[in-house]
Amino acid sequence: MGNPFAFGHDEFDSSNRFVTSWFLPPWVLFACRLLFVCFPFSLLPDEDDNGSMNDAMGKMIDGPGSISFNLTKQKRNCGTNKTPSLNKQGLYALTTQFVSIGTQVALGQSADATAEFSYFTVLTYWGIAFYLLVSAVHTATYAATGRPLLARFPRSLQALHSLYYTTVSVYPFIVTIVYWGVLYVGPWFNTTFSAWSNVSRHAMNSGFALFEILVARTDLPPWIHLFWLIIILCLYLALAYVTHATKGFYVYPFLDPAGGAGKLAAYICGIAVGCIVIFLLVLGLIWLRKWVTERKLGMRGKLSSRDRPASSTISDPETAQHGKYDR
Repeated sequence: MGNPFAFGHDEFDSSNRFVTSWFLPPWVLFACRLLFVCFPFSLLPDEDDNGSMNDAMGKMIDGPGSISFNLTKQKRNCGTNKTPSLNKQGLYALTTQFVSIGTQVALGQSADATAEFSYFTVLTYWGIAFYLLVSAVHTATYAATGRPLLARFPRSLQALHSLYYTTVSVYPFIVTIVYWGVLYVGPWFNTTFSAWSNVSRHAMNSGFALFEILVARTDLPPWIHLFWLIIILCLYLALAYVTHATKGFYVYPFLDPAGGAGKLAAYICGIAVGCIVIFLLVLGLIWLRKWVTERKLGMRGKLSSRDRPASSTISDPETAQHGKYDR
């Protein structure tokens, strides 16, 4: 797989695959990503006057059938019956969330403010939202100038952006499979809000991943990314047990060793193997998309009319023919 700490020496994304689509013009791709980034941020609940944000977060994170020993879940039965309003202001919700967290910490409610960051579901969803936001910015700069902001970054940040894309393409499917296959046991959610929020976090998250896999022109992720995907999962596992040591609850019930060491090891190994399988499936989907759209249909990308190669020597045939596909 090569050196896991090498950032590469060749020209990064010479044909601007991260910021273009095989059939959507750059400005339309930008609009889609911006629209999607508003959706994850608008899903985050506002705290109502009676503090029902904790109740909402408990429902969104656990859902019916989950038995994780969550501080917010323990408060559900004594909480209010109000359903938190959904923030429809798109990117405004990002600022709202940071202000809300800061306010909770200032009021001595740091346990509630930090509990959600122990959940892989929540961390993955934040990751999707920020990837879409960053990618929207890169796409807009490419559409406007012909050269994305990403192309001006240091090589280390470019490599990290590529790894970021791979995590957004793989982890959401793990969340979806584990939630619906392991954690959710029914009955269906008792409120429209909890049903919508759980479906959004545990089903539509995979929809966002599929959009980036099938619609963008991204190339096959390097094999070394599989190594880092496993490392990140190991780091999250450490975070989960740090949470238990400091907060007194297991974020997911199958992480409790009281259920048996063998069962715990089986779950952990199963998720790791699942990550490998999903990575291979994502690799296959990207290869199939490139084969169908580029080789069979000749649709090599809708590039910006301002597109220009990063160097004077054009080595990528897609870049050399960009004028053919800028409409």
